[in-house]
Amino acid sequence: MTKKTTSPGDSALFRNTVGKVRPVATDTLVLKPDKKPKPVPVFKPLEQIDPLQNDVAETLETLFQEDRVGFLAPGLQKNVLKKLRHGYYGLDADIDLHGLTSREAQRQLLRFLHFCVEDGCRCVHIIHGKGYNSSDHQPVLKNDINLWLRQHKDVLAFCSTPPKAGGTGAVYVLLKLSDKFGLAEDG
Repeated sequence: MTKKTTSPGDSALFRNTVGKVRPVATDTLVLKPDKKPKPVPVFKPLEQIDPLQNDVAETLETLFQEDRVGFLAPGLQKNVLKKLRHGYYGLDADIDLHGLTSREAQRQLLRFLHFCVEDGCRCVHIIHGKGYNSSDHQPVLKNDINLWLRQHKDVLAFCSTPPKAGGTGAVYVLLKLSDKFGLAEDG
C-alpha cells in the first residue's frame, strides 16, 4: 500500500476544519449497551367464550358457614387434592371477594382466573368469606364459588384452606397451565 501525500494546503484546511484536538489518555473504549426498548406484551382481550363450560353432574348441596368444600376434576389422582390442601403447590396469587354481590364476585373471579392462567399461575387463593352477614346465615358467595369453580374450564381442583389461611371462608384452587407454557395439565 502506498502512502498518500497531502499538500500543505490540504493539511492546513484539515487542521482548521477539525479544530483543537487533545490526545486520548487511554486506549480502552467503554461500550455502553444499547438501550433496547422493553418488549410490550400483545394485548389479549378477555375470552368471549364463557369459561364456565363444564357441566355439574350432581346437584350440589347447599353449604353452610363451617362446611368444608373440595373438588377434583375427573381423571386426576386423589393425592392432588391432598397436596393442594397441604400447600404443596405454593400460592401464586390471591383475591378477596367477600363483601361483593354475587354478580360483582363472578365478574372479578372470572377476570382473576383468566389473568392467572395467562400469567402461568398454578395455585391461587380465593377468599369468599363465611357468610356471617348473609340472610338466614347461609353463605351466598361460598355456594356460588363452589358452583362456578366446578364449571370453570381451567380449574383442576379446589379445597377449603387450613384455618390460618381462612379456613372454610377461603379456597385453594389448582389451575391448568395455559397452552403457551406447553406443559402437561395434570397435577
